[in-house]
Amino acid sequence: MKKIFVPPIKSQGIKTKLVEWISSNASEVKYERWVEPFMGTGVVAFNIRPKRALMCDSNPHLINFYKALQDKKITSSLVKKHLTEEGVKLLKSEGEYYYEVRDRFNKNGNPLDFLFLSRSCFNGMMRFNKKGGFNVPFCKKPNRFAQALVTKISNQVGCISQIIDSGNYTFINQDFKDTLKEINSTDLVYSDPPYLGRHVDYFDSWTEEEEILLNNWLETSKAKYILSTWLSNKYRTNDYVFSVWKNCKISTKEHFYHVGAKEDNRNAVYEALLTNFDVKDCISVQNMRSRIEREESHLTSKQKIYSNKIQQYSLQGL
Repeated sequence: MKKIFVPPIKSQGIKTKLVEWISSNASEVKYERWVEPFMGTGVVAFNIRPKRALMCDSNPHLINFYKALQDKKITSSLVKKHLTEEGVKLLKSEGEYYYEVRDRFNKNGNPLDFLFLSRSCFNGMMRFNKKGGFNVPFCKKPNRFAQALVTKISNQVGCISQIIDSGNYTFINQDFKDTLKEINSTDLVYSDPPYLGRHVDYFDSWTEEEEILLNNWLETSKAKYILSTWLSNKYRTNDYVFSVWKNCKISTKEHFYHVGAKEDNRNAVYEALLTNFDVKDCISVQNMRSRIEREESHLTSKQKIYSNKIQQYSLQGL
């Protein structure tokens, strides 16, 4: 299995466990530039490692962090020093120092404080209030920045910095609509918008109108695109796949989201890649709709076998 490079910034919904699948479907495509209107943590691009990439997000703190890496304002050694020192203060305060850093970050937007909050907030969430202030509570682990974790994070910073240095990456803080205006027919667009129909925590909200707009722009751009979304879970199906994205190809994969410490919070879902070109194990969206109506498998690839402890959450009953 190919080594997966994990970014230092954490976020719920990060595609770390899906990046190999996404990468395998993008590897045969010829393109001049990789474009992401919803960069997030950047995990997909950092593992595909395109020679040229336009990386955009509406969250300024994500962009500021990776631009700081690119400009060498943040280095592996600086991260190690910062997290070690701040971790000691966090431990001595029994966690209360977290809120001091959060207040400081909301005033100054320091990228190192952003990293600190990302790695010590509750459940790795990235949530902001209407004024743009980070408002996730503490993870309740005062010894969060033990030496082993600090070393791990600083190593992640070093690896991602090398990947950025090896290519021509442009990081821009802008709305997805502005990014779509810059798409060329020779680009490959990877789009990972907030998931409609499922609760998400993101810098901005996401609406049905925006989903339709995204589809229209991608279709008229003539560029090849890959879009990540969800198809179904044990409760319901994502009907937007069959309305907004009805002309696409679809490939699906089982995935488990671990939200919280209890096993009951392990949520099984069929993740979907929607494309305007053929990829491995893909079928038409209309074919998938027929499968669902006939109560057949939602999976386009081979069923994954899990341990007995997790298997009980399988989607085989869908």
